[in-house]
Amino acid sequence: MAIIKTGGKQYKVNVGDKIKVEKLEGKEGSEVSFKEVLFVGSEKEIKIGMPLVKGAKVEGKILKTAKGKKVTGIKFKAKKRYKVKFGHRQTMTEVEIVAIS
Repeated sequence: MAIIKTGGKQYKVNVGDKIKVEKLEGKEGSEVSFKEVLFVGSEKEIKIGMPLVKGAKVEGKILKTAKGKKVTGIKFKAKKRYKVKFGHRQTMTEVEIVAIS
């Protein structure tokens, strides 16, 4: 198990997990490496970074890149006849974790 940081967020991952992270550069099927590893552990030993674990990296494989769910918001000003509704769809990359070292 490991905890990685990418796109300003932290993810708890194991080998074989599929996670959706913010858009990463690379084509489908290409390898990606996460060097910002905050924690690496197993049942026998753990390594906690201060803030990162030295020499640790997590290998992954890009499965696909697609848009996530739509997030909507509203801007409103009382007594000014102002109301705006907006939406946003973040581009997400699905990654399968291959190895933790």
